[in-house]
Amino acid sequence: MDAETLMQNAIETARKGIAKGQTPFGCAIYIDGEIIAEHNCVHASTDITAHAEITALRSACKKTGKIDLSGAMVASTCEPCPMCAAALHWAKVSTIFYGASIGDANKAGFNELGLAASEVFTKSNNRVSLIGGVLEEECKALFEHWLKQPLHKEY
Repeated sequence: MDAETLMQNAIETARKGIAKGQTPFGCAIYIDGEIIAEHNCVHASTDITAHAEITALRSACKKTGKIDLSGAMVASTCEPCPMCAAALHWAKVSTIFYGASIGDANKAGFNELGLAASEVFTKSNNRVSLIGGVLEEECKALFEHWLKQPLHKEY
């Protein structure tokens, strides 16, 4: 599975979430020859932890029947926040691709912590491969698309 194909799945999933009134974040996990993709469901579930990465991890763990997702590749439309980075660390994923940065999310009005995912992984002595800038412009465009939606909620 290549990074761009996996990210396209995350982007499409984010678009579906936006159409349902959710925020512009999507995540796709490739494991055991299958793509499992989810969008941010914070508003729909009234669960502040229901970020796209968390919902995708929950689905992947349920689908595989295990919490160790070693070998999994993850594409997130935005750099994982510290909570999501920690969850990805605990799931033992191998590679994380992301498009937009935490700074881009802040510019769109989100209240992100100014802690880069790379810092979380460095401090955790994690060997995950973290690769940013994958389809970056397409991922940034999700913020603009979301801001134009009538269902858009202030975050």
